[in-house]
Formats: sequence, C-alpha cells, structure tokens
Amino acid sequence: MNDDIRGQQDEPELLRDQVQQVLRHRVLVAGGLLAGLLAGGWFAYGSTATYESSSEVLVRAATINPYATNGVSVDKQINIGSERQTAAGNAVAERAADKLGLDPDEAGDLQKRLQVTNPPDTLVLKFSYAGATPEKAAAGAAAFAQAYLDYRETQTTGTVTNMIAGYKKQLDPLAKQREDLLDQIDRLQGDTEKSTALAAQANLLSQITELTNDISELKALDTTPGYITVKAEEPTAAEGLGTPMLIALGGVVGLALGLLGAWLRMVFDPAARSADQVSRALRAPVLGSLPRVPEEPLLAADGALAEQYRSVAFRLAYDRHFADRRRLLVVEPGGEGTTASVVAVNLTACFAETGMSALLVEADLRHPDLARRLPEVPGARPEWADREPLDGTPWPGGRHITVDAGESGTFDLVPGVRVPHVARTLTSAATTRLIDQADAPNTTVVVLAPPVLSYADALALVDRVDGVVVVCDPRTAARTALERIRELIDGAGGQVLGAVLHQAGRRRRVRRRDAQDTAAIPNPNPTPSPESVSRDSLSSGTR
Repeated sequence: MNDDIRGQQDEPELLRDQVQQVLRHRVLVAGGLLAGLLAGGWFAYGSTATYESSSEVLVRAATINPYATNGVSVDKQINIGSERQTAAGNAVAERAADKLGLDPDEAGDLQKRLQVTNPPDTLVLKFSYAGATPEKAAAGAAAFAQAYLDYRETQTTGTVTNMIAGYKKQLDPLAKQREDLLDQIDRLQGDTEKSTALAAQANLLSQITELTNDISELKALDTTPGYITVKAEEPTAAEGLGTPMLIALGGVVGLALGLLGAWLRMVFDPAARSADQVSRALRAPVLGSLPRVPEEPLLAADGALAEQYRSVAFRLAYDRHFADRRRLLVVEPGGEGTTASVVAVNLTACFAETGMSALLVEADLRHPDLARRLPEVPGARPEWADREPLDGTPWPGGRHITVDAGESGTFDLVPGVRVPHVARTLTSAATTRLIDQADAPNTTVVVLAPPVLSYADALALVDRVDGVVVVCDPRTAARTALERIRELIDGAGGQVLGAVLHQAGRRRRVRRRDAQDTAAIPNPNPTPSPESVSRDSLSSGTR
C-alpha cells in the first residue's frame, strides 16, 4: 500500500520532469511557433478575399388553380432533388452568364462559385454565390436565381405548347370527319342507316369535346415556376477566418507541432538531460550541480563554485558508506576526463579544509598532468612516502607533492606517471598500501581514475575504494551509458555514492598532451578488459 501511495506521489513529479524536458528544447518549440505564424501570414497574404451572397427561390408546379391540388400533395408534384440538379446545371449557368454580360464559355467558372442547397422539408432552393467583391457576389446570386426561374418557365411553356400542338393535330382530322359525317346524314333516307350515322357522330363529338377541353386546360395553366423569397444582398464582410485568425491559427498549429517535435526528441534522445534521469540511471542521488562560470579554475578559491564543492563534500562526509572507509573514486563516463580531475582536486581541498588529512591519488596513468597544474609547496614528507614499493612497480613509489590549496590549507598529491603496464601497476600491492592510508584516523583518500567506459582502470580500483562519484554532463551522457557504469561498478564490488553534474558548454582548462608525450613510452598496452583486470587483481594477492 505504501508503494502505491509513493507511486501516486511520484506521478506528478514524473509529469513535471517530462514537461521540463520538453521545454528544454526551446529551439524546436520556438521554431514550430515561428513556422506556424509565417505559414498563417502567408496564407492570409496569398489568399484573395471572397464574399458570399445568397438568394432563395420557392419552387412551384404549373397548375390551373394553385390552391387546389386535386388530391395530390405539392411535394409529390415537384421532385426537389431534380430541381436542385437543374439549378446547378450548365443550361442555367449559361443563362446566368448572359445576364451578367459574360461570354457563355465562362459558365463553367461561374458554376465553380455557385452552391445550390435545399433546406430540409421545404420546396426552397438556396443559391449561394462567391465573388471577389460584394457587388459581384450579390449580382451572381441574383443572376442564377432569375436564370433558374427563366429556364424553368421556358421549359414549362415549351412543354405546354408542344402538347397543345399535339392535341390540335388529333382534333383537326376529327373535325373534318365530323363534317363529312353530317353531309352523309343529310343524304341518308333510311331510318336504320341514319341512326348508325348519328351514333358515329355522337362518338366523334365526344372525342372532339375531350380534346377541346384538354387544350383549354393547357391554355389555362399558370406556368409561373416559382418566386424569389429572399433577394440577394451585398455582404458586409468577407468569408473565411480573416488575417488575424489565420495568423493565430497558424501559431497554435505551429506551437503544437513544435511541442510534438520536442516531445519526440525527448523520447528518442539517448541523453539523460536532467538530474532526475541521471539519478534514476545510477540509482544514486545527485550530490551537486556545478554552476556555469566564464572560466573554471583547477582550484576554486571562493564563490558559488567553491560553495558547491563544499556542499558535495559535506554530503559525502555524512554518507554512512563513505564515512566508514573514507575512500572515494572519482570518474567520468567517457571523454578526456578533464572535469573529473577538477572535481577530485576540489573535493580533496574541501576535505582538507574540514581538518582531515587529505590525500589525492592520480591513478590516471595514461594522461597524468596534475603535478604540473597544481601549486607545489615544500613540506614534510609523510611517513607513507618513505616506503619503497613492495613489488618493484614504478608507481606509486615514494613520489608525492604537497599542494597549496589556499585558504583550504594543504593536501598531499601522489601524481601519476606513465607506465608500460597500467593494469599490473593499479593492482599491485604498493597501490593497495597507498589507498589503505585512509585507514589511518582522520584521513581521507580521493582517487582519480580515467573514464570508466574508455578504460578498465577504474574497475581495477573499485574493490579497493568502494565509494564512487560519477562526474557527467546530463546533456551528453547517455542513459544507457550511466546504467552500464552502475552495473560495472556493482559487479566489481563497489557502490555509486552519487553524481556531480556539470555543463559541457563551460570553458574549462583542457589538459594539453601532444604526440611527443605519447611517444615517450614505446609499445603502450591496449586498453585492458574488465576480465583481465580481475585476473590481475586476483593474481596480485592484494586485498
């Protein structure tokens, strides 16, 4: 249950950390926002303003009595869907072009600007026309509405005329036949023949009467196709979102894309990027974060940088694991290891400032340079410096330097030297005896090793030192690299006490070693593997 409560409490922290990591990619977020604003402005500038006007027409069917439907509903007399298709067709568009004074070939362009809709459950057609100006929009909508009515009335009138002409073609032969029949009746004398002729006459008269009534009804039809119920008016504002809205919308979309890009960068970025990520990868706390300074001195005398080192030293002094043995190994994940040397020197000075007998061991035997960079002062040689190496190794021997740390006092430095067999030297009995100086009362030993992922030297020293401090830049250190460092140190029997963070952008004094120094030792050994270091450590019989 406590784990569930702790997990619920950690969720806001994880969310806050993710938001902070996303906002660290300010270039992507700002770039997306700027691109969105520019895109919105470009659309607003490049798009032409359009105005839309509409006119509505009530469609009606041709009838003798518009108020009597003869049992047939009006919606059954008119197929409004077909009428909508007719209104949007080429024939109506050509008539509209003629009313607007345009060439009939431009009817297709007019159709693209027209939209004909039918409100549900009505016999109304709405003509919406988009124009470059309010005047053109109103004129276009009115022209299409009137063109539709004219076209429909022409079609209805033409149909009625054709039907009347057809009925007349049927009526003329019947009328001539009736006249001929009347002449025959006048000449007939017999009653039977005369009765037959009269019956035929009655039949012809009935047909003539029916055709005459049909012609009369067609002539009496009201062919009005409909009425304009809403006249087109000039719009007062252009259609669309407008320039301010387009720019704002572009900014919102661009910001969303920028945040999405920053989130993807955060997800797929292998670097730790934050103190929380470093702490989770190493499973150890972040002891301190070095502030940005114009130039980083090897020994920080005062200021915020010195206070940060003192804070880290005090946190280590109160760490139970470190207080039991007072041995500290300072390493970097990879690179040249310049920042690790600065951290090791300043932590040693801070331990000396607290009154401890501090000893700094430069176990970087591949690129040693602390001896020439630190101020040396004459002093009494410590007792351990008078002893000769037990196994004849060239390091550490009896070499030592007393370093002037200013107001912090002094501390001893065992400088590194180039040796032909680094792994054998680091696992020698002399090295073990040197690090064991921390067993003396009120003594602290700080060991500086090369980058742990570049060389296996640090792993050869872990079982002698136990406590390890990792110095890294969270913006360049990969999470997988930090996890591998923790696994290697745990496997070698040590423990990561914490991490000290710095920023790669700070100007630092970079150690300078040219090719002549490298060539001073012929045939240097390749980087030993952790397995070979472990075998050397076991064979040396130390510790």
